[in-house]
Amino acid sequence: MQLLSSRRWRAATATAAVLALVLTGCSSEESFSYTPPNQVDGPLPDDTVAAMQAAVDNALVSSGASGAIVGVWAPWSGSWVAGIGTQDREGGELSTDMSFRIADVTRLMTCDVLYALADRDVVELDANVADYVSGVADMREEGITLLDLCNGTSGAGSSEGTVKSAWLSTPDRVWSPLELAGFGLARARVAPHTTFRDSDAGYLLLGLALERASGMTASELIAEYVTEPLDLPDTSLPGPTPATPGTGAVLNGHFLNPVEGGYDCAAPVDITTLSSSSGFTDSGVVSTITDLGRYAQAEAKQALRTKEKPDRFGAPLPAADGAESWYQATGGAYLVGSMIGQHGWTPGYATAAYSDPATGFTVAVVLNDSTAGAQFAQQLSWELAAIASKAPAAAGQTAPEFGLPFTAEQYHQATTDAAIPCVAPPAAE
Repeated sequence: MQLLSSRRWRAATATAAVLALVLTGCSSEESFSYTPPNQVDGPLPDDTVAAMQAAVDNALVSSGASGAIVGVWAPWSGSWVAGIGTQDREGGELSTDMSFRIADVTRLMTCDVLYALADRDVVELDANVADYVSGVADMREEGITLLDLCNGTSGAGSSEGTVKSAWLSTPDRVWSPLELAGFGLARARVAPHTTFRDSDAGYLLLGLALERASGMTASELIAEYVTEPLDLPDTSLPGPTPATPGTGAVLNGHFLNPVEGGYDCAAPVDITTLSSSSGFTDSGVVSTITDLGRYAQAEAKQALRTKEKPDRFGAPLPAADGAESWYQATGGAYLVGSMIGQHGWTPGYATAAYSDPATGFTVAVVLNDSTAGAQFAQQLSWELAAIASKAPAAAGQTAPEFGLPFTAEQYHQATTDAAIPCVAPPAAE
């Protein structure tokens, strides 16, 4: 389908959408309802909580973060939602209603929009990217589709390595999605269609294509097809104006400056205020831990789908060369054993959220430091999952036959071994 990008086309599309609502007398989402799995209304057992607290403490020490907000929901046993640590080295109490940037979990939402528009016949999953985005003629030649962008099989590289220093030094800068994606597109490609590659550029292009196909902004699309249907009041893709990740209480984000031999852990740099354009539809969404957990749980079950096929997570690929067989990727997600989710980083924050679709077991975490990228949030979420998945059933409940292909000890040690070296900066002469 060729892109009709004129203002007249956009206006006509908007008029048709409004007319459709008038004729039906209701919004497209009024018939949608999502009911999460039954959850034991009580805390997880004390020994389970103690083990998870030790895991978070270890991640804070190793990552250089001063604070974390975590949520763990084992429907058969109980839940644990906590703010641990402080806002910064000077203190500052954390609360579980604080907003933060959810980093690469945004990718899942961008793919949600793609499937929603495909289910509504606005786009086709196999439409060529070049039908909607200019300057990517080579993608037409290679047959790169919107679905390739979602699945991470476009072959495109990542912009992160080129622009990371600019993100940190000029957080107020407003980026054009195509400009930002261009740094990744300039990198050498890998074989498309059959190889997964972690590419922020792909999700930036996908967001841009969906805007042009629908005549709506990415913020509007995520609101209409993700946050409003799932009742996520504290989740949104903000506009590009530099701002904190919310209008209420926010978790402050930081990074550490490198010094010879390590990092200056005593003087973290605050980067709470940032333009969401640095992440856009790759990593720009903000949320709270409760919203994030609810979203991950619904996402794993594909609750937003209005049509049964194709199966979004049905044909995963290895997440990396040499990855364990249980670690795969597709559909904007990582598949970790039976759990589905995402992990990533954006300036100031490292975030992870995973859920098991069969049981509703869900883990969500955020660390308020992005120095090490996604590593510590990823490993912490998996360690917490390994601990809580073994929580005993509460009275009157039955624990499911549910296991993970790794142990808590494995990732506790990996986190310890990867600890950031803290070094005092040289004294001024």
